[in-house]
Amino acid sequence: MLCVVEESKDVMAIERTRSFRGLYHVLGGSINPIAGVGPDQLHIRELLTRLSDERVQEVIIATDPNLEGEATATYVVRMLGAVGIRITRLASGLPVGGDLEYADDVTLGRAFEGRRSVT
Repeated sequence: MLCVVEESKDVMAIERTRSFRGLYHVLGGSINPIAGVGPDQLHIRELLTRLSDERVQEVIIATDPNLEGEATATYVVRMLGAVGIRITRLASGLPVGGDLEYADDVTLGRAFEGRRSVT
């Protein structure tokens, strides 16, 4: 497995969970046209090169759940579409200890979309 993150600080956050046993690919930022950051400023070509050796079976997209992170995730997914590797995205939704009444519409909607079976 290869987990694609925006910044090296994201690697540290994921490592703290002790839930992921795989490799990382740091993009070096996210797509942000207002700040002048496009796909060419990120390490996307290097990602494609890493995936050409056929050892990676799954790519996990772990970009931030904001406008720039979503744009970056969408772009990376499109670029990886022809590679033929399983592509997943981190789930998003309600935080542990949160109250439904305070959740925004997008977060609550994603919680419904990402629900999983308990039986």
